[in-house]
Amino acid sequence: MLKHFRSPSTLVVLVAGLAGLSLVLYAWRLPPFASSVETTENAYVRGYVTTISPQLAGYVAEVPVRDYEEVKAGQLLARIDDRIFVQKLAQAKAMLATQRAALANSFEQELSAKAGITASEAQLDGAKAALATARATWDRIRPLADKGVATRSDADQARAAFQQAEAGVKQAIANLEVSRQSLATTLGARAGLQGSVSGAEAAVELAQIDLDNTRIVAPRAGRLGEIGARVGQYVTAGTQLVSVVPHDVWIVANFKETQLDGMRVGQPVTIWVDALKRQELKGHIERFSPAAGSEFSIIRPDNATGNFTKVAQRLGVRIAVDPEQPLAERLAPGLSVVVKVDKAAEPQASIASAG
Repeated sequence: MLKHFRSPSTLVVLVAGLAGLSLVLYAWRLPPFASSVETTENAYVRGYVTTISPQLAGYVAEVPVRDYEEVKAGQLLARIDDRIFVQKLAQAKAMLATQRAALANSFEQELSAKAGITASEAQLDGAKAALATARATWDRIRPLADKGVATRSDADQARAAFQQAEAGVKQAIANLEVSRQSLATTLGARAGLQGSVSGAEAAVELAQIDLDNTRIVAPRAGRLGEIGARVGQYVTAGTQLVSVVPHDVWIVANFKETQLDGMRVGQPVTIWVDALKRQELKGHIERFSPAAGSEFSIIRPDNATGNFTKVAQRLGVRIAVDPEQPLAERLAPGLSVVVKVDKAAEPQASIASAG
């Protein structure tokens, strides 16, 4: 029997069997190859890629930038022909000036109406005084006329003066009411004029916004993608002109659900970047996705019907790249990376508390 095991073919079979068994145990991380280190190649660099589009239609008049150029926040990326919008702004300002003049005229009319009221009140006071004089004269002459002492002509003149004074008072009262109504009309129209001024001011502001929007600027510092705008091109609202990629990047690693046990926010992460000849970078776990990737898909899987096959789901883990690493500046959104997390490592206290 011992001689049989010493044969070369038997030894080769035993070694191959042990090697295969060891390979299976290592692949499934079973003892004695169990490890606290989890690795995934399903990981990519992510960033804020902002697509720049105009808010209005027009012809592109200027494109002062080039593909992949570094830009600063507020730097001009493209300019739309602004001649129409300049004239619209001038038109809106002229309308605003007209409405403001009408409102100012309303205040002048108010002063005029108040002066008219004062004049009407003075006229009424004068008419009342004349009426009092005419009444006193008539009251003296009437009894004398009845006795035949005063002539009929004097009596007729006194009576006419009295009646004319009464009419003068009524006319003065009517004039005072007209003046008051004129003031009320002026004040009543004031609200409409003020509303017209507010509308004209809003029109000026909108025209100014449209004019400002002819200048398409970078919302933040970063690097440009391929320029899609050309001088003379007619663009409309929503036309994609260029993309701005800021320097802020992070890693999203999709770990299987069986790998997540023991991972915590703040644990150190080792990152290998394929584009950098798998050079090593350092990072840490920043946060975990609230749901598996299948929950965010447009067509969600439905396992309630038919035969069920269990498939390990993946959960996104956001990984922050540690600062002060020269190679981190060469990371670009979309690059593939390999991520390794040691679940036995203690997380950084400050990062764990912030997460």
